[in-house]
Amino acid sequence: MFWNIFLLSLRAIRRNVLRSTLTMLGIVIGVAAVITMVNLGSGATIQVSNQISSLGSNLLIVRPGQRLGPGNRSPAPPFSVKDAEAIAREIPTVEAVSSSASKGMTVVYGNENWSTNVTGTDNHYFFVRNVSIDKGRRFTEAELRGGKAVCVVGETVRKELFGDPDIIGSKLRLGKISCEVIGTIEPKGQASMGSDQDDIILVPLRMFWRRIAGNQDVPFIQVSARDGVSTTKVKSDIEILLRERRHIANKQDDDFSVRDLQEIANALTSTTEVLTALLGTVAAVSLLVGGIGIMNIMLVSVTERTREIGIRLAIGALEREVLLQFLVEAVTLSSLGGIIGIILAVIATFGLSDLMGVPAVYGAGIMFLAFLFSAAVGVVFGYVPARKAARLNPIEALRHE
Repeated sequence: MFWNIFLLSLRAIRRNVLRSTLTMLGIVIGVAAVITMVNLGSGATIQVSNQISSLGSNLLIVRPGQRLGPGNRSPAPPFSVKDAEAIAREIPTVEAVSSSASKGMTVVYGNENWSTNVTGTDNHYFFVRNVSIDKGRRFTEAELRGGKAVCVVGETVRKELFGDPDIIGSKLRLGKISCEVIGTIEPKGQASMGSDQDDIILVPLRMFWRRIAGNQDVPFIQVSARDGVSTTKVKSDIEILLRERRHIANKQDDDFSVRDLQEIANALTSTTEVLTALLGTVAAVSLLVGGIGIMNIMLVSVTERTREIGIRLAIGALEREVLLQFLVEAVTLSSLGGIIGIILAVIATFGLSDLMGVPAVYGAGIMFLAFLFSAAVGVVFGYVPARKAARLNPIEALRHE
């Protein structure tokens, strides 16, 4: 019986193809919009997590002074290498510590020049910031101790200045300093805040002090926590140690800040998840609009097919059979709309993720849920027209013009 009712429903849908297509349109748009928004939001969340991870392994950044606003910090004494050594020595949950200092400079090679960030650091930087050498090598201990004018170049600097992939042994100028390129960095791309992680040149910290900065200040210390250790605990230990070393009284505020990138990652991930839920909810409203459209068209269909219903009831069809016929017709319309919406969502996710530069994520769960919701819309909004059809008086229905 059910199969016959399903065939009758398909025949009624085929009889008015244009009207059926327009009826499904609201469901198609709703399902496609919900799935696409959720997929893109999931892709954005994964991208944020990957970008934060690319900044470093369980990274914490320690800076003197407290942040007062965008680009502003309260005045405070700078750190020294001994502070970094104390963190590495006295906090057992720390994996590696890198003392760093940086400055924006114009770099020259031949007739080309490029403004970039020059960072003085040590070999711990490569581990802490999850940086890998593409070609060449890191600094030797002799180069670090003697402050030799050698450098490791990021991919953006290599492209802008050299163009040639093999630049090991080339000489470039940092201001008035001639520096030999000993290595290049594997590309890392954009960071979560939009900065280019490949637009950088690394030099030995002693060389930076002696020939660029003119002092031995350490503007920031980068710390990598051990795997499996809470970065919150490491952050607390660093704060306690630095308060002791900087002789800060109990009631005084810190004159430094420790930024935990894991906290930033969690905050950004939570934000993208909330936005994804909000966009998905807004898109789901179109599903309800589509459901109202189905109910409206089905009511019109009942009116148009009143004589047909009267004939079926007069020759012995039961009310529940008529009810089921119209209900199946509504559910079929909404289910077909859901399937088409899923197909469009897959295509839209592929295209928009490539356009937005986020990973393409296809969530089977949200696709299944959206399909079930579309079918449920057919049941809910198709019941009233189906009930109306089933309760028609056969005699009155046969008299209907």
